[in-house]
Amino acid sequence: MRATVTIEKEVLDELVKATGARSKSAAVKKIIAEYLRKRKVQNILAMKGKLSFDLTADEIRHHER
Repeated sequence: MRATVTIEKEVLDELVKATGARSKSAAVKKIIAEYLRKRKVQNILAMKGKLSFDLTADEIRHHER
């Protein structure tokens, strides 16, 4: 999907340099993916202490599927 976004040249240049991406599009995609990954991690961490499990991690890992 294409989208048009206005970003200051200096900011975009810094983003490309910071990410090491080969293009502006790749830099923007990379930073968006990283932002979304961090949000998912935050959501998981927010659940700490709110879930209970009957099985240990080893039992879950070796449980027959």
